[in-house]
Amino acid sequence: MYTISINTFCSQIRQRWGHKLEPSLQEWEQVERERSAHEALQTLSTDPLEAPKNVARYLNPPSDTIYPLEYACHLLGDVSGKTILEYGCGDGVNTVLLANRGAKVISLDLSAELVDIARRRLQVHGITSGVDFIVGSAHDVPLPDASVDVVFGIAILHHLDLALSAREVHRLLKKGGIAIFQEPVRNSRLMRAFRKLVPNRSPDISPFERPLTDQELKDFAGNSSSYHSRPFTLPTSTLLTMLPGLHDSSAKFLAWDARMLSSFPPLEYFSSVKVISMTK
Repeated sequence: MYTISINTFCSQIRQRWGHKLEPSLQEWEQVERERSAHEALQTLSTDPLEAPKNVARYLNPPSDTIYPLEYACHLLGDVSGKTILEYGCGDGVNTVLLANRGAKVISLDLSAELVDIARRRLQVHGITSGVDFIVGSAHDVPLPDASVDVVFGIAILHHLDLALSAREVHRLLKKGGIAIFQEPVRNSRLMRAFRKLVPNRSPDISPFERPLTDQELKDFAGNSSSYHSRPFTLPTSTLLTMLPGLHDSSAKFLAWDARMLSSFPPLEYFSSVKVISMTK
């Protein structure tokens, strides 16, 4: 079967909608469905089975971990018996991690194709209960008010209309519930401009898809009773891991970033990843 690269596909989509300065939310979501379906075709060729060590590392990670996803999982704490909404499950890699935490998981995604892959991934891992899937919009989740204890999302908010999704997350959380997100961040205009020059990056295809700023994340949490963020990854590490022979040194670079961010807090402005948590 003939397939085109994701970069070519996204470029074609961008050209289709490029004449519209403000495409409607429905039009944008349709574009996202098309792109997700294309990504799903490419995902089918990958092994859905995660190595046991890659699952175990997220069950009880330390608070001082240098890895953002581990830190997001650390913030979950003990979720046994609680209900987690996975806000944008994609192909189910993180669904497997959440399903092993003893919670009831509701995994939402706009793409039916990616949800099918997520279901198959759970089957391969022997997970037969405790997870329900919903194919639907993150802007309008078909769940009752105050129905979940945790909303958990990895690289999802920067795809969304923040005002709509903020209201939806607040609506869905129970009183005292927590929302945890890991998101790409670019506060510096220079870094946002440089991002467009980075090779091997899929082009944006909607007016909503872009790295966020610290202020946008704070505004997203505006109705919360508490808010916390932690920075990860400085631009130098991202650049160095692109150089030949240095990709396998990423752990060393992340550890260096963690030390620098801890020792010199103003560097947080230049971090490219944030893990945030907010309590209703």
